[in-house]
Amino acid sequence: MNFPPPGRFPPLILDDVRGAQKMLSGVSRVTPLEGSRHLSALVGAPVQFKCENLQRTGSFKLRGAYVRISGLSPVERAAGVVAASAGNHAQGVALASALLGVRSTVFMPVGAPLPKIAATREYGAEVRLHGHVVDETLAAAQEYAQETGAVFIHPFDHPDIIAGQGTVGLEILDQCPEVRTIVVGIGGGGLAAGIAVAVKAIRPDVRIVGVQAAGAACYPPSLAAGHPVSIGSLQTMADGIKVGRPGDVPFGLVRELVDEVRTVSEDELSSALLLCLERAKMVVEPAGASPVAALLSDPESFRGPVVALLSGGNVDPLLMQRILTHGMSAAGRYLSLRLRLTDRPGALATMLGVLTVADANVLDVSHVRTDPRLGLTEAEVELHLETKGPEHCEEVAAALRGAGYLVMG
Repeated sequence: MNFPPPGRFPPLILDDVRGAQKMLSGVSRVTPLEGSRHLSALVGAPVQFKCENLQRTGSFKLRGAYVRISGLSPVERAAGVVAASAGNHAQGVALASALLGVRSTVFMPVGAPLPKIAATREYGAEVRLHGHVVDETLAAAQEYAQETGAVFIHPFDHPDIIAGQGTVGLEILDQCPEVRTIVVGIGGGGLAAGIAVAVKAIRPDVRIVGVQAAGAACYPPSLAAGHPVSIGSLQTMADGIKVGRPGDVPFGLVRELVDEVRTVSEDELSSALLLCLERAKMVVEPAGASPVAALLSDPESFRGPVVALLSGGNVDPLLMQRILTHGMSAAGRYLSLRLRLTDRPGALATMLGVLTVADANVLDVSHVRTDPRLGLTEAEVELHLETKGPEHCEEVAAALRGAGYLVMG
């Protein structure tokens, strides 16, 4: 990745964000705040969601992309723009370019979800599939910019991008003047930096908490080192915050203005996404659910009123299916286990009777008799059950063991 050297850009101030807000009037939506009774009860204070998952293109990315492209000179606009993204930034750049009459080319990884590819094309961009990881896609986009003169639109490492994203913070202050804590997911840092610039200039008492996926947390080591640090392995379902190195421009702002950066696990992300869907009726992608995951993991550590930013809702349906299963399992709502029983008529029915008494709903049963690991009179059963929580999972397993079955987990 090519990052601008420190000091290349002038410092970002509140007036920049206010200017971006005027520019976005009639372009981006003022997304609503929605209360969460469940989280409010856990935190002991009002908790509201800032619903950028309901923004045009399904995420906050349109804001920064539009401000950045609006600032190009006529010569730069004539050359077109190019971006690299697996999803949200791609769609934001595509729509912003179309609204401004600028030609856009977007490089996306070969394995990008088909709905995101289709949406980016429908917004007007030429999509080129290149590379299997984002770094390869990014390199191809930058090479294209050098060859054609197209302006490369970085997803987070530019003041115009940050100013555009910061308009979310101005809206939060207008919609919830009494807010005391804002929780926001962090990838490269553009969104958190922009919100911090806007909010801290008006309400320095508001606490801003950034959240990263534990498997892709580049900010904690960078903040400890005092400069952006690259991390190697990135392992998280939250593609929207799956970034290996902070941006130079947002890093300085995050270090100065963001009060704390926390990490959340994959189980916590899954549980948060499930809560958003079930309790708030919100379709949210894993990155967008990261603030909810932080609230669920340690609710008593947040001062209210709290605003948690749902940054995007562009989740592939197939991934959603896997995540929901994972989230149900993490919440004790889904139990998978294997057990052995005697292979005789009625044995399976007897075992299912134990589950009926334990009030577990059987979703799927796989019955194996021919595995060489099994004894001559043994059969193995794999069960997928719907359960009511962690305690119920333990009760179901205990009921099976109490009935004499060998439960293997």
